[in-house]
Amino acid sequence: MSKVNLKALSKHLGLTEGTISRAINNYPDISAHTRQRVMKAVDELGYRANSNARRLATGNAECIGYVLPWQMGHISEPFLGELLDGLTSALSERQWDLMLTISKSAEDELAIISRLVQSGRVNGLVISRTLTHDPRIDHMIGLGIPFVTHGRTSKSDNHAWFDIDNIQAFKDAVDHLVGLDHEKIAHIYGPQDYNFAAQRKEGYRQGLANHGIALNPLFEVQADMSEKGGFEAMQYLLALKDLPTAVVCVSDMVALGVMKAIREAGLTPGREISVIGYDGLPLGAHSYPALTTMSQPLQTAGKRIGEMLLGVIDGDKPTDHQELLQASLTRRQSDGPVCRP
Repeated sequence: MSKVNLKALSKHLGLTEGTISRAINNYPDISAHTRQRVMKAVDELGYRANSNARRLATGNAECIGYVLPWQMGHISEPFLGELLDGLTSALSERQWDLMLTISKSAEDELAIISRLVQSGRVNGLVISRTLTHDPRIDHMIGLGIPFVTHGRTSKSDNHAWFDIDNIQAFKDAVDHLVGLDHEKIAHIYGPQDYNFAAQRKEGYRQGLANHGIALNPLFEVQADMSEKGGFEAMQYLLALKDLPTAVVCVSDMVALGVMKAIREAGLTPGREISVIGYDGLPLGAHSYPALTTMSQPLQTAGKRIGEMLLGVIDGDKPTDHQELLQASLTRRQSDGPVCRP
Protein backbone atom coordinates (compact mmCIF):
# COMPACT_ATOMS: atom_id res chain seq x y z
CA MET A 1 0.00 0.00 0.00
CA SER A 2 1.41 3.40 -0.95
CA LYS A 3 2.02 5.89 1.83
CA VAL A 4 -0.76 8.44 2.32
CA ASN A 5 0.73 11.90 2.68
CA LEU A 6 -0.66 15.26 3.75
CA LYS A 7 -1.34 16.26 0.16
CA ALA A 8 -3.49 13.16 -0.41
CA LEU A 9 -5.45 13.88 2.77
CA SER A 10 -6.00 17.46 1.61
CA LYS A 11 -7.41 16.30 -1.72
CA HIS A 12 -9.59 13.65 -0.05
CA LEU A 13 -11.13 16.06 2.46
CA GLY A 14 -11.18 19.27 0.40
CA LEU A 15 -9.23 21.06 3.14
CA THR A 16 -5.90 22.87 3.02
CA GLU A 17 -2.81 21.04 4.18
CA GLY A 18 -2.36 23.67 6.89
CA THR A 19 -5.85 23.06 8.28
CA ILE A 20 -5.27 19.31 8.34
CA SER A 21 -1.93 19.71 10.07
CA ARG A 22 -3.42 21.98 12.70
CA ALA A 23 -6.29 19.58 13.28
CA ILE A 24 -3.93 16.62 13.74
CA ASN A 25 -1.83 18.64 16.18
CA ASN A 26 -4.91 19.72 18.16
CA TYR A 27 -4.70 23.47 17.61
CA PRO A 28 -7.55 25.32 19.39
CA ASP A 29 -8.57 27.34 16.30
CA ILE A 30 -9.81 24.18 14.57
CA SER A 31 -13.44 23.26 15.22
CA ALA A 32 -14.34 19.96 16.84
CA HIS A 33 -16.28 18.97 13.71
CA THR A 34 -13.30 19.57 11.41
CA ARG A 35 -10.95 17.78 13.76
CA GLN A 36 -13.30 14.80 13.89
CA ARG A 37 -13.45 14.65 10.05
CA VAL A 38 -9.68 14.82 9.77
CA MET A 39 -9.00 12.17 12.41
CA LYS A 40 -11.55 9.82 10.84
CA ALA A 41 -9.78 10.15 7.49
CA VAL A 42 -6.41 9.64 9.16
CA ASP A 43 -7.63 6.33 10.58
CA GLU A 44 -9.34 5.17 7.41
CA LEU A 45 -6.49 6.03 5.04
CA GLY A 46 -3.65 5.02 7.37
CA TYR A 47 -1.93 8.39 7.37
CA ARG A 48 1.24 8.66 9.47
CA ALA A 49 2.55 12.14 10.19
CA ASN A 50 6.15 13.01 9.46
CA SER A 51 7.64 13.23 12.96
CA ASN A 52 10.08 16.02 12.09
CA ALA A 53 7.35 18.11 10.51
CA ARG A 54 5.10 17.52 13.51
CA ARG A 55 7.81 18.58 15.93
CA LEU A 56 8.50 21.74 13.95
CA ALA A 57 4.80 22.56 13.77
CA THR A 58 4.14 22.08 17.47
CA GLY A 59 7.46 23.23 18.91
CA ASN A 60 7.54 19.95 20.82
CA ALA A 61 10.94 18.23 20.65
CA GLU A 62 9.44 14.86 21.66
CA CYS A 63 12.83 13.96 23.11
CA ILE A 64 14.36 13.53 26.52
CA GLY A 65 18.03 13.85 27.37
CA TYR A 66 20.31 11.62 29.42
CA VAL A 67 23.65 13.13 30.35
CA LEU A 68 26.10 10.30 31.01
CA PRO A 69 27.63 11.06 34.42
CA TRP A 70 31.29 11.89 34.03
CA GLN A 71 32.16 9.62 36.98
CA MET A 72 30.81 6.53 35.18
CA GLY A 73 33.76 6.46 32.85
CA HIS A 74 32.51 4.58 29.82
CA ILE A 75 29.36 4.16 27.77
CA SER A 76 29.84 0.39 27.59
CA GLU A 77 29.15 -0.17 31.29
CA PRO A 78 26.59 -2.98 31.74
CA PHE A 79 24.75 -0.87 34.30
CA LEU A 80 24.09 1.81 31.70
CA GLY A 81 22.97 -0.59 28.97
CA GLU A 82 20.28 -2.15 31.15
CA LEU A 83 19.00 1.27 32.25
CA LEU A 84 18.85 2.68 28.72
CA ASP A 85 17.02 -0.40 27.40
CA GLY A 86 14.16 0.30 29.78
CA LEU A 87 14.22 4.04 29.19
CA THR A 88 13.96 3.74 25.40
CA SER A 89 11.17 1.18 25.83
CA ALA A 90 9.04 3.73 27.69
CA LEU A 91 9.74 6.48 25.15
CA SER A 92 9.04 4.30 22.11
CA GLU A 93 5.43 3.89 23.21
CA ARG A 94 5.01 7.60 22.37
CA GLN A 95 7.46 7.53 19.48
CA TRP A 96 9.74 9.88 21.41
CA ASP A 97 13.51 9.92 21.12
CA LEU A 98 16.36 9.69 23.62
CA MET A 99 19.38 11.97 23.33
CA LEU A 100 22.49 10.63 25.06
CA THR A 101 25.37 13.01 25.75
CA ILE A 102 28.70 12.38 27.45
CA SER A 103 30.31 14.85 29.84
CA LYS A 104 34.00 15.19 30.67
CA SER A 105 33.74 16.73 34.13
CA ALA A 106 31.22 17.88 36.72
CA GLU A 107 31.39 21.42 35.31
CA ASP A 108 30.94 20.14 31.77
CA GLU A 109 27.89 18.17 32.89
CA LEU A 110 26.23 21.35 34.18
CA ALA A 111 27.12 23.18 30.96
CA ILE A 112 25.64 20.38 28.83
CA ILE A 113 22.41 20.50 30.83
CA SER A 114 22.19 24.25 30.25
CA ARG A 115 22.79 23.88 26.50
CA LEU A 116 20.19 21.15 26.11
CA VAL A 117 17.55 23.17 27.94
CA GLN A 118 18.30 26.46 26.21
CA SER A 119 18.35 24.84 22.77
CA GLY A 120 14.83 23.45 23.19
CA ARG A 121 16.00 20.06 21.90
CA VAL A 122 14.69 18.15 24.91
CA ASN A 123 11.46 18.16 26.89
CA GLY A 124 13.04 16.74 30.02
CA LEU A 125 16.14 15.17 31.51
CA VAL A 126 17.21 12.05 33.41
CA ILE A 127 20.28 11.93 35.62
CA SER A 128 21.72 8.99 37.54
CA ARG A 129 24.53 8.21 39.99
CA THR A 130 23.22 10.96 42.25
CA LEU A 131 25.56 12.58 44.75
CA THR A 132 24.75 13.15 48.41
CA HIS A 133 24.88 16.87 47.66
CA ASP A 134 24.16 17.09 43.95
CA PRO A 135 24.46 20.50 42.22
CA ARG A 136 22.74 19.14 39.11
CA ILE A 137 19.38 19.10 40.89
CA ASP A 138 19.37 22.76 41.92
CA HIS A 139 20.66 23.59 38.43
CA MET A 140 17.75 21.83 36.70
CA ILE A 141 15.19 23.28 39.10
CA GLY A 142 16.58 26.74 38.33
CA LEU A 143 16.31 26.10 34.59
CA GLY A 144 12.70 24.96 34.95
CA ILE A 145 13.18 21.70 33.03
CA PRO A 146 11.17 18.58 33.98
CA PHE A 147 13.50 15.86 35.28
CA VAL A 148 13.70 12.58 37.16
CA THR A 149 16.72 11.32 39.09
CA HIS A 150 17.74 7.68 39.24
CA GLY A 151 18.62 7.74 42.91
CA ARG A 152 18.15 10.22 45.73
CA THR A 153 20.31 12.78 47.49
CA SER A 154 20.43 13.75 51.16
CA LYS A 155 17.35 15.89 50.44
CA SER A 156 15.04 14.72 47.68
CA ASP A 157 11.61 15.88 48.80
CA ASN A 158 11.10 18.47 46.05
CA HIS A 159 11.60 16.54 42.81
CA ALA A 160 10.78 13.27 41.03
CA TRP A 161 13.02 10.28 41.71
CA PHE A 162 13.25 6.52 41.42
CA ASP A 163 15.45 4.58 43.80
CA ILE A 164 16.16 1.26 45.46
CA ASP A 165 16.32 0.96 49.25
CA ASN A 166 20.10 0.62 49.46
CA ILE A 167 20.23 0.53 53.25
CA GLN A 168 17.78 -2.35 53.46
CA ALA A 169 19.53 -4.22 50.65
CA PHE A 170 22.83 -4.32 52.53
CA LYS A 171 21.15 -5.16 55.81
CA ASP A 172 19.57 -8.09 53.97
CA ALA A 173 22.95 -9.15 52.55
CA VAL A 174 24.49 -9.16 56.03
CA ASP A 175 21.46 -11.03 57.43
CA HIS A 176 21.95 -13.71 54.79
CA LEU A 177 25.63 -14.14 55.58
CA VAL A 178 25.04 -14.24 59.33
CA GLY A 179 22.50 -16.96 58.64
CA LEU A 180 25.38 -18.91 57.10
CA ASP A 181 27.39 -18.44 60.36
CA HIS A 182 29.59 -15.61 59.05
CA GLU A 183 30.73 -12.99 61.53
CA LYS A 184 33.92 -11.73 59.89
CA ILE A 185 32.14 -9.85 57.10
CA ALA A 186 34.00 -7.19 55.11
CA HIS A 187 32.55 -4.44 52.94
CA ILE A 188 34.15 -3.00 49.81
CA TYR A 189 32.42 0.33 49.32
CA GLY A 190 32.32 3.04 46.68
CA PRO A 191 33.29 6.73 46.87
CA GLN A 192 31.14 8.31 49.56
CA ASP A 193 30.12 11.34 47.52
CA TYR A 194 27.76 8.94 45.74
CA ASN A 195 24.58 8.84 47.79
CA PHE A 196 23.93 5.19 46.99
CA ALA A 197 27.43 4.19 48.14
CA ALA A 198 26.99 6.02 51.44
CA GLN A 199 23.62 4.32 51.94
CA ARG A 200 25.02 0.86 51.19
CA LYS A 201 27.83 1.37 53.68
CA GLU A 202 25.28 2.47 56.27
CA GLY A 203 23.18 -0.62 55.55
CA TYR A 204 26.23 -2.86 56.05
CA ARG A 205 27.00 -1.23 59.40
CA GLN A 206 23.39 -1.46 60.56
CA GLY A 207 23.33 -5.11 59.54
CA LEU A 208 26.36 -5.87 61.70
CA ALA A 209 24.94 -3.91 64.65
CA ASN A 210 21.61 -5.74 64.41
CA HIS A 211 23.46 -9.00 65.05
CA GLY A 212 25.75 -7.64 67.75
CA ILE A 213 28.85 -7.90 65.53
CA ALA A 214 31.50 -5.31 66.29
CA LEU A 215 32.65 -3.25 63.32
CA ASN A 216 36.23 -4.04 62.30
CA PRO A 217 37.64 -0.90 60.59
CA LEU A 218 40.12 -3.05 58.68
CA PHE A 219 37.21 -4.81 56.99
CA GLU A 220 35.94 -1.61 55.35
CA VAL A 221 37.82 -0.81 52.12
CA GLN A 222 37.02 1.82 49.50
CA ALA A 223 37.34 0.94 45.82
CA ASP A 224 36.79 2.51 42.45
CA MET A 225 33.50 1.39 40.92
CA SER A 226 35.20 -1.09 38.62
CA GLU A 227 36.48 -4.64 38.39
CA LYS A 228 40.03 -3.32 38.84
CA GLY A 229 38.96 -1.44 41.95
CA GLY A 230 37.44 -4.59 43.45
CA PHE A 231 40.55 -6.62 42.63
CA GLU A 232 42.87 -4.16 44.37
CA ALA A 233 40.61 -3.80 47.42
CA MET A 234 40.43 -7.58 47.84
CA GLN A 235 44.21 -7.85 47.60
CA TYR A 236 44.39 -5.56 50.63
CA LEU A 237 41.95 -7.77 52.56
CA LEU A 238 43.84 -10.93 51.60
CA ALA A 239 47.02 -9.43 53.09
CA LEU A 240 45.41 -9.10 56.53
CA LYS A 241 46.52 -11.48 59.26
CA ASP A 242 42.89 -12.22 60.14
CA LEU A 243 40.97 -12.75 56.89
CA PRO A 244 37.28 -12.06 56.46
CA THR A 245 35.12 -15.06 55.67
CA ALA A 246 32.71 -13.03 53.55
CA VAL A 247 32.66 -9.79 51.55
CA VAL A 248 29.68 -7.67 50.49
CA CYS A 249 30.48 -5.42 47.52
CA VAL A 250 29.06 -2.07 46.43
CA SER A 251 28.44 -3.38 42.90
CA ASP A 252 28.63 -6.48 40.73
CA MET A 253 31.58 -5.10 38.77
CA VAL A 254 33.52 -4.63 41.99
CA ALA A 255 32.49 -8.14 43.09
CA LEU A 256 33.87 -9.64 39.88
CA GLY A 257 37.26 -8.11 40.65
CA VAL A 258 37.02 -9.40 44.22
CA MET A 259 36.44 -12.96 43.00
CA LYS A 260 39.37 -12.69 40.60
CA ALA A 261 41.68 -11.73 43.48
CA ILE A 262 40.37 -14.60 45.60
CA ARG A 263 40.97 -17.10 42.79
CA GLU A 264 44.48 -15.79 42.15
CA ALA A 265 45.23 -16.30 45.85
CA GLY A 266 44.44 -20.00 45.40
CA LEU A 267 41.07 -19.78 47.17
CA THR A 268 37.56 -20.40 45.91
CA PRO A 269 34.82 -17.75 46.15
CA GLY A 270 31.84 -19.25 47.94
CA ARG A 271 33.97 -21.77 49.80
CA GLU A 272 36.83 -20.09 51.72
CA ILE A 273 35.43 -16.57 51.21
CA SER A 274 31.82 -15.79 50.30
CA VAL A 275 31.11 -12.86 47.97
CA ILE A 276 27.87 -10.93 47.41
CA GLY A 277 27.55 -8.23 44.76
CA TYR A 278 24.88 -5.65 44.04
CA ASP A 279 22.99 -4.82 40.84
CA GLY A 280 21.87 -8.17 39.44
CA LEU A 281 23.69 -7.72 36.13
CA PRO A 282 23.23 -10.67 33.73
CA LEU A 283 27.00 -11.10 33.36
CA GLY A 284 27.18 -12.17 37.01
CA ALA A 285 25.42 -15.41 36.10
CA HIS A 286 28.33 -16.30 33.80
CA SER A 287 31.22 -15.58 36.16
CA TYR A 288 33.18 -18.34 37.92
CA PRO A 289 31.62 -19.14 40.23
CA ALA A 290 28.29 -17.54 39.37
CA LEU A 291 27.89 -14.39 41.44
CA THR A 292 25.38 -14.15 44.27
CA THR A 293 23.98 -10.62 44.20
CA MET A 294 21.38 -8.23 45.54
CA SER A 295 19.39 -7.63 42.36
CA GLN A 296 17.84 -4.32 41.45
CA PRO A 297 15.53 -4.19 38.42
CA LEU A 298 17.65 -1.98 36.16
CA GLN A 299 15.61 -2.42 32.98
CA THR A 300 12.36 -2.04 34.92
CA ALA A 301 13.87 1.02 36.58
CA GLY A 302 14.64 2.57 33.20
CA LYS A 303 11.09 2.04 31.98
CA ARG A 304 9.55 3.47 35.13
CA ILE A 305 11.88 6.48 35.04
CA GLY A 306 10.79 7.15 31.45
CA GLU A 307 7.11 6.85 32.37
CA MET A 308 7.56 9.11 35.39
CA LEU A 309 9.32 11.79 33.34
CA LEU A 310 6.62 11.74 30.69
CA GLY A 311 4.08 12.22 33.47
CA VAL A 312 5.94 15.25 34.81
CA ILE A 313 6.23 16.67 31.28
CA ASP A 314 2.47 16.20 30.90
CA GLY A 315 1.90 18.36 33.98
CA ASP A 316 1.99 16.00 36.96
CA LYS A 317 3.47 17.30 40.21
CA PRO A 318 7.07 16.06 40.40
CA THR A 319 6.55 15.04 44.03
CA ASP A 320 3.80 12.64 42.90
CA HIS A 321 6.51 10.62 41.16
CA GLN A 322 8.76 9.31 43.92
CA GLU A 323 9.24 5.53 44.05
CA LEU A 324 11.35 3.39 46.39
CA LEU A 325 11.66 -0.31 45.55
CA GLN A 326 13.41 -3.20 47.30
CA ALA A 327 16.35 -5.22 46.01
CA SER A 328 16.14 -9.00 46.27
CA LEU A 329 18.75 -11.66 46.87
CA THR A 330 19.67 -13.67 43.78
CA ARG A 331 21.56 -16.60 45.18
CA ARG A 332 24.01 -18.38 42.91
CA GLN A 333 27.35 -20.01 43.82
CA SER A 334 29.64 -17.36 45.32
CA ASP A 335 28.26 -17.63 48.86
CA GLY A 336 28.14 -20.48 51.32
CA PRO A 337 28.55 -21.45 54.98
CA VAL A 338 31.69 -20.55 56.88
CA CYS A 339 34.53 -22.85 55.84
CA ARG A 340 35.69 -24.52 59.06
CA PRO A 341 39.33 -25.71 59.31
